[in-house]
Amino acid sequence: MMKKGIFFLLIADIILIYSATILAFCIRFPDFLTTPNFQAYQPIAVFLVVIKLIVYLLFGLYGGIWRYASINEAFSIFKAVTVASLATIGFVFFVRVLSFPRSVLLLDWFFNLLFIGGVRFALRLRKEFRKRQVAPNKRLLIMGAGDAGEMVLREIQKHPELGYKVVGFIDDDLKKVGRRIHNLGVLGTRREIARIVSQKNVNEIVIAIPSASGKTIREIVSYCERTRAKLKILPGMYKVIKGDVTISQIREVKPEDLLGRETIEINLEEISQYLRDKSVLVTGAAGSIGCELSRQVMKFNPKKLLLLDNNENETYFLQMELKKKEHSFPIIFLVNDIKEKQVLEAIWKEHQPEVVFHAAAHKHVPLMEENVVGAVRNNVLGTKNLMEAAKKTERFILISTDKAVNPKSIMGATKRITELMMQLSTNETKFCAVRFGNVLGSKGSVIPLFKKQIAEGGPVTVTHPEIKRYFMSAREAVSLIIQAGAMSKGGEVFILDMGEPIKIIDLAKDLITLSGLQPETDIPVKIIGLRPGEKLNEELLTAEEGIKATKHKKIFVARPDTVNPEELLKDLDDLERLTLSGERDSIVKRLQKMRVLRGDE
Repeated sequence: MMKKGIFFLLIADIILIYSATILAFCIRFPDFLTTPNFQAYQPIAVFLVVIKLIVYLLFGLYGGIWRYASINEAFSIFKAVTVASLATIGFVFFVRVLSFPRSVLLLDWFFNLLFIGGVRFALRLRKEFRKRQVAPNKRLLIMGAGDAGEMVLREIQKHPELGYKVVGFIDDDLKKVGRRIHNLGVLGTRREIARIVSQKNVNEIVIAIPSASGKTIREIVSYCERTRAKLKILPGMYKVIKGDVTISQIREVKPEDLLGRETIEINLEEISQYLRDKSVLVTGAAGSIGCELSRQVMKFNPKKLLLLDNNENETYFLQMELKKKEHSFPIIFLVNDIKEKQVLEAIWKEHQPEVVFHAAAHKHVPLMEENVVGAVRNNVLGTKNLMEAAKKTERFILISTDKAVNPKSIMGATKRITELMMQLSTNETKFCAVRFGNVLGSKGSVIPLFKKQIAEGGPVTVTHPEIKRYFMSAREAVSLIIQAGAMSKGGEVFILDMGEPIKIIDLAKDLITLSGLQPETDIPVKIIGLRPGEKLNEELLTAEEGIKATKHKKIFVARPDTVNPEELLKDLDDLERLTLSGERDSIVKRLQKMRVLRGDE
């Protein structure tokens, strides 16, 4: 059945084709309508119309969506009308019923081109006119007067129905300030954002600098703190190179953008060699790092994926997520505890894990200061149980932390011990540790806490105005963990390049700004003092360790500590005895004696 739109277009073309020829004759012979030639034309008019309709059909003039017509469609119309005119010339020459002067044939071609093209582009003009009836209610400022900024402007102008009005550009290149792009001025540099936003009544700012570093984005955000303009960003340089920037790619600025980390390059072949067709166990699988490990390991088609965690609810949510992902291997969810030796032995007997990613740990520093026994039992003795069960496993990758360097906290001390335990590795198993800082947005980290506090109207609490932390995204951290696992030869402590540490108070203010609010004016920032076990600055390396580069530019390896195996094993036995009797103070003294816990800042 013919669609309604095509039917009306067909009727319009019949009328216009007939009218074009009549008009051509009338221009050449003004009295044409009163002469016998007009009567002689009527019998062949049907044939001429049908010939042209057939040609237009063959050229697809009835199959397009003409409200999106562009230069390509215009060229198709030109070709179709030209071929149709040549076909009618042939027909007229063949039947010789009526004399068609060359001027009439030329005028007939011109009017057909005008009418046939006009009726189709009228649909496009109608669409554009309707879009322009939407009054812009959002005033937009584009940060970046380069290729990306120009593409954003063009894309917004193509979609006036979104209600945006671009008021100008911001750029730090002083040579561009005062110049114009598509008749819109470059109004100033980022330092003048507050003034420009106020003067131009700006509602939103789009950061169109795809190559911007995290530091640059944080600086831009800081200049926006005194405004109420919403911040958005255009991510991804490859989109600009391809020239396919679209409105859908412009999104809210996320906390990860404040890091501005480079895309991680990993050796897929090297990783595949130790994960593909292997039984892989992830402990702490329901945590932020564990979940991301599960997602990324799946991509390498292991023989079996074992996901162990003692948190039933979070394990259930992970199960629901991974069930939706296509896979051809079994995924087994184990709601169990690494502190249970017999449970671990049963897992190894049934599933024989060949690769272990050990992410299970109690990580909250102040909470572990109050739960020394639980911290040692889980982080130290649980890891010891896991290592003993994994004596014949191919690889064992421990997820460590920057808090294990010169630890002041119980949590840091327990993780430092687990790093030392890597030196007890057997010839059969390649044990290694991977050390890095905070994971941006992980459960229990400052980002979710700040967001909750902002949603509640504040205050946002920061422990110290000078406190700094290293951050990376879970995806980046896990990519590097998996890569480090492939590089391990046994006993290493790998250190991930965390970039520059970020002031927590700056991060808090940036998140308030990204929420469309003003720090201190709308949401107060309150300094509450360092918590028990918390350090002002974290470190990634001890003074004794030193550091060596690896073949991956973002992964380094520390020189391993010299460990006396007999002493370490005795210390571990003593810690196990003290935890069984619940002797908190004795455990703290033992950790200090082992030199894995210090009391000074």
